[in-house]
Amino acid sequence: MPDDVPAAAADAPAVAVSNLRKTYRSGLLEKRTVEALKGVSLEVAPGEIFGLLGPNGAGKTTLVKSLLGIVHPSGGEARLFGTAAADPDAREPVGYLPENHRFPGFFTARRMLDTYGALGGVPPAARKERIPELLDKVNLADAADAKIETFSKGMLQRTGLAQALLSRPRLLFLDEPTDGVDPVGRRRIRDLLVELRDEGTTVFLNSHLLSEVEQVCSRMAILNGGELVRTGSIDDLTQEEHTYDLRATPVPPDLLDAFPGEALSPVEATRSNGEASSGETKRYRVRADSRAHLNDVIDRLRSGGVELESITPKRQTLEDYFIDVVSETVED
Repeated sequence: MPDDVPAAAADAPAVAVSNLRKTYRSGLLEKRTVEALKGVSLEVAPGEIFGLLGPNGAGKTTLVKSLLGIVHPSGGEARLFGTAAADPDAREPVGYLPENHRFPGFFTARRMLDTYGALGGVPPAARKERIPELLDKVNLADAADAKIETFSKGMLQRTGLAQALLSRPRLLFLDEPTDGVDPVGRRRIRDLLVELRDEGTTVFLNSHLLSEVEQVCSRMAILNGGELVRTGSIDDLTQEEHTYDLRATPVPPDLLDAFPGEALSPVEATRSNGEASSGETKRYRVRADSRAHLNDVIDRLRSGGVELESITPKRQTLEDYFIDVVSETVED
């Protein structure tokens, strides 16, 4: 931990939001109000990668801008490492990559980073050391002296990420960081985010690419209509309740029929990756409403001579879970 981090901030959440509200008013003759945030509360622990999800218009951008002091909330509280988000000091340890960032096209990547670093108060010696390191990290070392106006969308995204990291932030806000980046570049960015997390940096990630969120985030929140509708770890949220995937030697028909209802049923379809069940083992679906019930199923299978290869909680993809939650909220 840096020496200049206050002791109080060291113990505080990286992000703490309590009953945050924001109402926009528009119209000259007929006033109209839009509630962009309706009492949102959440916390992000230091050193985790946290994903913020939601459909367009859900309030994600308003929440992030409230945390960065760009938007003033109508009510509630937002803090970064224990400091009120409206306080300029709260943004000292923060890096930010907005979704549609722009850099002067006549700058080279190296010159842009040096100029923006100077504007941000990064000392010359630190810039000299840090800029080549960051350009290499985002795979732009070979284009360091090319003009930004010649860059592809993916190269612009990686340039923006390097700029956001220039001051060695302890909290990094990323809005669609892999938008327009090719698969190799996305992999590099994911690896970099994991590396930053391992170094203690907190990453607050806003992305529509749910597969990216699923691979790097430990926890997430779903906003819809200005309300926080789900929050928690991805493993917990995507697990299908009381349902397990079982791989075992074939269960004799009489034993299979002895299980009531849908407690044990064969899965004839191929795996999601296209791999079919082998001749030696088969796939089954187990439904158990408690740990004791699950162990009873396993004991009965073993007693019947069935050899178990694996049993795992059945999970939805994050995309399926997200669509289910948002659709359910809309219906409600």
